[in-house]
Amino acid sequence: MFGRRADGVRVKNLDIIEKATPYFMPMRIDAVQLYTQPVNLDILDDWIQKEKRRSGVHYSYTEIFIAAAVRMLYERPKTNRFINDCVIYQRKWISVSMAVKQKLTDDSAEETLKFYFTGREGLAQVKEILTKQIEQTKTPKEELHKTTKTAGFLCRLPNWMFKFAMWCFRFMDKHNMLPKKLIDASPFHTSLFVTDVKSIKLDKIYHHLYNFGNTTIFAALGKAKYVPVSDRGREVAVQKRMDIGFTLDERVCDGLYYSNSIRYVLKYLENPDFLLEPLPEPDLTKKGRKKAERKAKKASKKTARQAKKQEKREKKSVKRESKKQK
Repeated sequence: MFGRRADGVRVKNLDIIEKATPYFMPMRIDAVQLYTQPVNLDILDDWIQKEKRRSGVHYSYTEIFIAAAVRMLYERPKTNRFINDCVIYQRKWISVSMAVKQKLTDDSAEETLKFYFTGREGLAQVKEILTKQIEQTKTPKEELHKTTKTAGFLCRLPNWMFKFAMWCFRFMDKHNMLPKKLIDASPFHTSLFVTDVKSIKLDKIYHHLYNFGNTTIFAALGKAKYVPVSDRGREVAVQKRMDIGFTLDERVCDGLYYSNSIRYVLKYLENPDFLLEPLPEPDLTKKGRKKAERKAKKASKKTARQAKKQEKREKKSVKRESKKQK
């Protein structure tokens, strides 16, 4: 409320055009830009095979792309902005949402996962974060991802109550009152939404941006294909290629900034060695150090409270068992 949000900080000192643009185009659907970025898979395949021989780890196209996109969002912070009620916010973290099917069959269940990153992770760390959450989709129902749990609860409501709940969510989101727990559970409040349509044998698509939530970038990875290409000497060769369809909210930054940002992604896709090592933590100012210390203290207190609650639960269970035995 009053310009403060759980997931973002209001951007100040904007120039006139930047500040006015969201008022000219108040809805996300008004400001959609579509772009196709071809990726040379011959280069990527060679690197994947070389890295597997070196480290024994196999990286998929999707893992490398997400690592490249996360690094770009960290190094190009304007792409990690979002619009809410015609106001531009800088997101407090980097998150990526992705829909995952347990099996590639018509009747297989689908879950939408949300992954959190600092932006400094190396490729191995990104792979670990992705693999850990995706593996959880194969666990029993009582351990479902919180996004699926929230959606499941809403779907059990009567039609009129579901509509009313969504109206409440939209109202709270517009007025910056949506709690962090709901934002964490919402895949639509994210830096980047990725869809891997190559896994279902489709070429790249341009996926729409959601008006609910604040997703700024949607990326669709298309299937691999062989295309004729010519070099500067006009020699024609066959290249293995994948097209990535980007859908962008143009209100958060200008075209030049977006263009240079997508070139960053392409640079990392053509040279994944740059992604192997994590980036060092930034040097904090005095104010930043104090903030980090407060966060650390808060986290330690939370851990202590959880430990006490767990201890109380264990004591209660022991008492119940002793009573049953008597």
